[in-house]
Amino acid sequence: MDIEVEWSPEALEDLESIAEYIARDSQFYARAVVSKILEVSRSVRDFPFVGRIVPETEDEKIRERFIYSYRLV
Repeated sequence: MDIEVEWSPEALEDLESIAEYIARDSQFYARAVVSKILEVSRSVRDFPFVGRIVPETEDEKIRERFIYSYRLV
């Protein structure tokens, strides 16, 4: 299946903000959380239908995954 993950500029800004926020307390955990988010986003290529359908869209092709307290759509 040819699935491509494309990050919007807003999503990249959000990821950077997440890292900066967590890094205030721990650089280690900031890196760990960002790494986990990136790992899950890469897994979409192999498992595109893992996760629940995004309630706001009701589109079977748009899924969401939760990583800690963050939502990846």
